[in-house]
Amino acid sequence: MSGPESTRETSLFARPVVPVASVDDAETTARAALPRIAAVGGELLALHVVEKAGGVPDKASVEQREEVAEEAFSVIRELAADAGVDVETRVAYGTDVAETILDVAREENASAVVFTPRGGSKWAKLLTGDVADALVGNADRPVVVLPASE
Repeated sequence: MSGPESTRETSLFARPVVPVASVDDAETTARAALPRIAAVGGELLALHVVEKAGGVPDKASVEQREEVAEEAFSVIRELAADAGVDVETRVAYGTDVAETILDVAREENASAVVFTPRGGSKWAKLLTGDVADALVGNADRPVVVLPASE
């Protein structure tokens, strides 16, 4: 097969899992990823991981974290609609952010895990450091780190 359909089937951007930590992270990552996803006729699975503290009380309630996720998903949905890309969203819960991202990617048969490293929140800093290392080191599928678009 050739043409757009075969490109979509083999592209890293056919159905990536895109983890987002906040509204700012969602906007930056969506702006970097959506043109690539749209170019192959792909679809996006936006993922927000609520990190559980493993027995230690969480500073924010689950409801507060789910609200952050929904705000980030709203940004992704709006930008994806403008780009003509279908979006699914999912909130996942786990004590290990990288492991949870990879578990969801596996469950969803994602083409890749795609993110843009950012400073700012603790979670975003983790994603650009230890979490990014764990994603790359433990991945069973491609992990794509995109530069932030200007």
